[in-house]
Amino acid sequence: MPHGLNADTVGPVDVAVIAFPGNHFHGAIVPALQELQHNGTVHILDLTFVKKGTDGTTLIVELSDTEIAEAFHHLADTQFDLLSDADLQAVADDLAPESSAMIIVWENTWAARLSTALRDSQGDIMMLERIPRKAVLAAIAALDSN
Repeated sequence: MPHGLNADTVGPVDVAVIAFPGNHFHGAIVPALQELQHNGTVHILDLTFVKKGTDGTTLIVELSDTEIAEAFHHLADTQFDLLSDADLQAVADDLAPESSAMIIVWENTWAARLSTALRDSQGDIMMLERIPRKAVLAAIAALDSN
């Protein structure tokens, strides 16, 4: 089993695809990701990058690839492959030419205790959805206008 994961106590696992213009990965987001991991908010399980060239060709970049290894290698202590090659290709297919994406899978360690308690009480989450940032901003603006 991957480092730090226990099937009985694992928290919810999320995947995010973050698109970027251009095809150069740099470490500007690493400090924020490290902070989340170091303070126990998340445990990064997998991190992969996808590039799409101007001609539509795609390239999958893993943490072990020299292009990104130095900047990102401290983030995922174990590659826990929840995403298939087909999943990564689907992300690549959706990218605009001359763009890239980071695909990140993390365990929400902050919610592990609650998840265990829900399972122990036979609770089943019926719906879980993220409210889009634009909707939150609109609600805040509506509060501010009152």
